Amino acid sequence: MAAISAVAAVVAVGVVQTTATAAAPPAVPRAQGGGSGAHREGAPSGVSTLSDRLTTPWGISFLPGRNAALVTERDTATVWKVALNGSKQKVGTVPKAVWNYTTQDKGGLLGVAASPTWNGTTDRAVFFMETTAGDNRVVRMNFDGTSLSGYTPILTGIVRDTQHNGGKIAFGPDGYLYVTTGDAQQSGLAQDRNSLNGKILRITKTGAAAPGNPFGTRVYSYGHRNPQGLAWDRNGRLWETEIGESTWDELNLIKPGGNYGWPKCEGSCSVAGMKNPKMVWKPDQGGVPAQIAVVKNVIYATTLSGRRLWRLPIDATGQGIQPATAYYTGAYGRLRALAKVPGADQLWLGTSDRGAEKDLLLKVTIK
Repeated sequence: MAAISAVAAVVAVGVVQTTATAAAPPAVPRAQGGGSGAHREGAPSGVSTLSDRLTTPWGISFLPGRNAALVTERDTATVWKVALNGSKQKVGTVPKAVWNYTTQDKGGLLGVAASPTWNGTTDRAVFFMETTAGDNRVVRMNFDGTSLSGYTPILTGIVRDTQHNGGKIAFGPDGYLYVTTGDAQQSGLAQDRNSLNGKILRITKTGAAAPGNPFGTRVYSYGHRNPQGLAWDRNGRLWETEIGESTWDELNLIKPGGNYGWPKCEGSCSVAGMKNPKMVWKPDQGGVPAQIAVVKNVIYATTLSGRRLWRLPIDATGQGIQPATAYYTGAYGRLRALAKVPGADQLWLGTSDRGAEKDLLLKVTIK
């Protein structure tokens, strides 16, 4: 497929809101589209097809030093090794992952994260989050560069559901594994600090609570409905995207021990002790954010119902977001998987839910 000019594909949509004070309604900046705005630093300059014949790619994790990434398929539990030139090799499947075509179950094989010290020999650990018939769980497998082997659950018993499973996993700059979990359509679990659901968890490679966690448990933050995106900016701050119910989807700046409000708050609210999002979307107007990545200290967010890629520059304070820009609106359908290419100003971007072997992995160049 020929590359699409980012300038031509930018769409100005005034549905994104950045939040103001806790008690005040959010301000409404207009999305900046086309013209010179599309050429600012950290803006897409083109997109092309990298790989095809995928079935709902969900997670992307680059292998340290190998110029390739592991890509998961939600529906088939297949794991692909995809090279920088787009060639792909099936390396195995993850046992017990369940996705149901009849119920449109949103579980299955979800996130993937290679150990930050993976080398294929002395460290072969790669991690996955999957929905089994009985729970959501984080598992460790061995990957030698060619094939997956072994299967060791390290964190089980996360309540599963047909919709709100979270599923993103990523190693942070501190070397610990962060895990997003949904509320499993049991909203009270999000405020229950004894539950693993409706949380961002921070764990070791064995599944134990990471040292320094705010409550001495695996819980890092709570009050989340269905968090699906995690990324760190150049200063090590953790950002998260979260699918709301019917009013607002959210972009949050995550603080250890923070309570992000669900179900008492959806979007910005004035409830004491609860943290407000830095930006919100209306779900039916460009929203339902999936995953995020950071390039040149600019956050990029994929959207499902919104069917576009959002550019979200972090402001000078590092605590907020400048006006947002939408790219590729409707050009590729639902967009989900997203990752920055190490050592390059590029993103890998996956389409979603187009049918068996009909999804694409796209390469987006950032200027």
